[in-house]
Amino acid sequence: MTTQAPPSLQPSRSRWLALGVLCTGNLMIILDGSIVTVALPTIQNDLGFTQSGLAWVVNAYLIAFAGLLLLSGRLGDLLGGRRVFSWGLGLFTAASLACGVASSSTALVVFRFVQGVGGALASAVVLGMIITLFPDAGERAKALAAYAFVSAAGASLGLILGGVLTQSFSWPWVFYVNVPIGLVALVLTQSVVPGGKGLGLREGADLVGSVLATGGLMLLVYTIIKAEEYTWGDGRTLGLLAGSLVLLAGFVVRQAYAAKPLLPLHIFRSRAVSGANGIMVLMVAGLFGYQFCTALYFQNVLGYDALKTGLAFLPAPVTIAIISLGFAVKLNQKFGPRRVLVTGLLLVAAALALLARVPSDGSFLVDIVPPFVLLGLGFGAAMPALIGQAMSVTSPNDAGIASGLVNTTQQVGASIGTAVLATVAASRTATLLGEGDSKVAALTGGFHLSYGLSAVFVAVGVLVAAFVLRSPAAGPAGADGAESTPGPDLKSADSPVPHI
Repeated sequence: MTTQAPPSLQPSRSRWLALGVLCTGNLMIILDGSIVTVALPTIQNDLGFTQSGLAWVVNAYLIAFAGLLLLSGRLGDLLGGRRVFSWGLGLFTAASLACGVASSSTALVVFRFVQGVGGALASAVVLGMIITLFPDAGERAKALAAYAFVSAAGASLGLILGGVLTQSFSWPWVFYVNVPIGLVALVLTQSVVPGGKGLGLREGADLVGSVLATGGLMLLVYTIIKAEEYTWGDGRTLGLLAGSLVLLAGFVVRQAYAAKPLLPLHIFRSRAVSGANGIMVLMVAGLFGYQFCTALYFQNVLGYDALKTGLAFLPAPVTIAIISLGFAVKLNQKFGPRRVLVTGLLLVAAALALLARVPSDGSFLVDIVPPFVLLGLGFGAAMPALIGQAMSVTSPNDAGIASGLVNTTQQVGASIGTAVLATVAASRTATLLGEGDSKVAALTGGFHLSYGLSAVFVAVGVLVAAFVLRSPAAGPAGADGAESTPGPDLKSADSPVPHI
């Protein structure tokens, strides 16, 4: 019987093949979050959804996905990343097939929830596995750049693919497309992704903490979703919000005293980890608001169809790919991740501010392409630097939970951004309609306010990056924007090079 080499001792070619499989699986899951959006009107007609019920095609997935990311990340530490990734990938693929053949609205919502469970299991452990696979600073920087591209461009690519599949075939294909990709990725996972037993459940089987964290996160996302219907000042919204905060506060208290915590609170001692996750919430909130409003602007103001709407997003992910895959590593090595992050966020905020001036008869080449390219430049540079900071002082034993935390903050940011900015846009549109503006002008005015608020979210992220992620006064880390925190297996993670 042969034993498999530890991940860090795998041949270089094998590690890059493993990275390809992990990123492919993660891209499929990220795409699914947005690919369904374009198909929603067709799904409503075919399965007889009510307008309020249709939202649950998206919400059921989001609640399961966001609520289980933290727990899934810890399971990766305890049971082994490959095992949890495979479970999630298999469940996600099977649920995708079930969604495609669903013949009723109830069935589709149930299968979408199951899809979210599988997606959480798979995606939560990917970043932690990459950190373990690539202990070398230079290789890790390149690997994280590839992961960052998938995270940054996946949602936009999903809109493009969703438009192509819905218009060229039919809505079930937005789910069917996952099946062959998932099966191939699942087979390759067993052959090219190194395994590992993990720490064992006894090292962190905090059942009480698991229930509190999962329940609190699910209720928080549900509250944000329902706030669009009830409004934020409604007693039902405030009651749900209070309930979620009580559960999450109970989880924090539990982690402070549990012998084997689900989320070891010591990882928050790092300014890099705490600050990066805070910035992630702000940045993603702003960018999901931009994506939501821009899709509506294209369709309801400029009159684009589903396919044209998807293709119109293309300048942003293309620019993100060029920057994150071609230049991010060199930029971070030369200037340090904190400077790159601050500059990238400033470019994103500037792009959103430009979109806040887009006219109701906007030209794609004049009014859309320039801010999209600017946004791609900023996001392509900021995302790798931000992920590097969030994982910068993580020991191998906590890589899974740190990965799950990064994914959780992304989902919380997405939920907040979509809910708050959609509400703001709708409220402003209603006000302008009441003042006698045309429908197109009122919609555009609502989007202007939403884009402006998105820019504010990202601008606050700039302040956090500038003042929270400041360089230590002295230490080996240099001007990398992360604290130099001593501990086992952290030397390579604290040098300026790997923090991309």
